[in-house]
Amino acid sequence: MISNLAYIHPKANIGKNVTIEPFATIYEDVIIGDNTWIGSNATIMNGARIGQNCRIFPGAVIAAIPQDLKFNGEYSTAEIGDNTTIRECATINRGTAHSGKTVIGSNTLVMAYVHVAHDCFIGNNCILVNAVQMAGHVIMDDYAIVGGTAAIHQFTRIGTHTMVAGGSLVRKDVPPFVKAGREPLSYAGVNSLGLRRRGFSNEQIMLIQDIYRTIFQKGYNTTDAIQKIKEEFLPSQERDLIINFIETSERGIIKGSSSSDKYTFEL
Repeated sequence: MISNLAYIHPKANIGKNVTIEPFATIYEDVIIGDNTWIGSNATIMNGARIGQNCRIFPGAVIAAIPQDLKFNGEYSTAEIGDNTTIRECATINRGTAHSGKTVIGSNTLVMAYVHVAHDCFIGNNCILVNAVQMAGHVIMDDYAIVGGTAAIHQFTRIGTHTMVAGGSLVRKDVPPFVKAGREPLSYAGVNSLGLRRRGFSNEQIMLIQDIYRTIFQKGYNTTDAIQKIKEEFLPSQERDLIINFIETSERGIIKGSSSSDKYTFEL
């Protein structure tokens, strides 16, 4: 299951039932979990930690050193969870001294030509569509989806169960459960279709919609909107997650849209 035409360093840690196709290159300080498939011409460099049942397609480069002038050769890793797929020519850089690692979770799909820079943390069950370009130190929470060719500014955060439209420029944090689109990137409604697919009840979705009406559609500034939510909505997992996300945001969140045009897109 390992081609004689692949280069595999003898000290690389290769799991059981791993397939490595011709012309793949596996460096020394690499761990590859059981039942993973490595396609032709993929390059798995020092610091790669790849889980079980992953698929790494041709031309992908995992754990290249950061494209960061502050990087000084320190030890770091690029970690990929189980059941994750990395498509053709995607590049995932390892971390810097800032956090020591770049992480992509389990059951996540990274499509062709995506770039994930140093010290990014991508959650479980996420999708990065073709040619998304992600700068360093980005956090992307579970079940988030970013459309093709989006560019994501360093140190931004994308909340859980969000959908960011293709071609977007993500300069501010995107709070949980929403759709984001337009330019500049703005609130485009609650991701109700995605939430229903993941088992959220109508009551939960309506609560989330009411909270975001207070934040984006009633004319409050962010501080006043959060205070209103605390006063008018009983504690719940959804309410508390939204409040915590906004209160801990370092870059600030996206704004409500100034356009009256209806803007819709689906997962």
